[in-house]
Amino acid sequence: MPAAERVLLRSVTMWLLLQSLLLLASCLRLAAAFPKGCYPSEEEGLKTFRCSNAQLTEVPRDIPNDTNKLYLDSNRIPFLPHDAFRDLPLLLELDLSHNAIATVESGAFRGLAEHLHSLDLSSNRLVSVSKDAFSNLKAKVNLSNNPWLCDCRLQELIRTVDLVAGSSGGIVCESSIQEEHVGKAFLQVIADTDFCNVYKKTTDIAMLVTMFGWFAMVISYLVYYVRQNQEDARRHLEYLKSLPSKQRRSEESSTISTVV
Repeated sequence: MPAAERVLLRSVTMWLLLQSLLLLASCLRLAAAFPKGCYPSEEEGLKTFRCSNAQLTEVPRDIPNDTNKLYLDSNRIPFLPHDAFRDLPLLLELDLSHNAIATVESGAFRGLAEHLHSLDLSSNRLVSVSKDAFSNLKAKVNLSNNPWLCDCRLQELIRTVDLVAGSSGGIVCESSIQEEHVGKAFLQVIADTDFCNVYKKTTDIAMLVTMFGWFAMVISYLVYYVRQNQEDARRHLEYLKSLPSKQRRSEESSTISTVV
């Protein structure tokens, strides 16, 4: 083989080896950036990031910001902090089911209102969540299989979010401000009970009872004050009657003018 061909072949081989090393280094760098058990993929033309059953205890950082579908299901995430997904402007689907989420801070889904169309929070530990946590969110939301407290707060939340079709039957009262509702589907309960109206009536009654209590205390004090003064005046008059007449007349005049 001519020397020129050998040099060319060696150069091509070295270039291919260098490209392979660079590609391998890039893959290793990406793998090191992701938590153990997480990996990117592409499904139906959508960029997907899967962290299912990865033993996560928080929402991972460094999720590719061009992710369309994010799976964080079957982990041990206990709460969602504010701005947890703010760097994912193209996110369409978010699966947080089968975690230990008990708290969703206000603003947790900030930045997702425009594009997100599916949010799964089923099978977590949600008891009570403010409607503000889902402010402006247009996604279909699954809230089933959580230990909900059925009260005015949950009623306001259900009115705010757009539930996934067929998931409403899984929103069951684990506890309730009214004992007879425990174990029943929430939508069945609010067909007959307006929790927010009940709460308002209870608050109004409590205010009336408090005001009546203060009024009764004021009246009692006034009655006590008048009776005490009358008793003091009666004792003083009896004392004056026991004095000699001249001194008594002078003291009576003074007492009468004081009472008047």
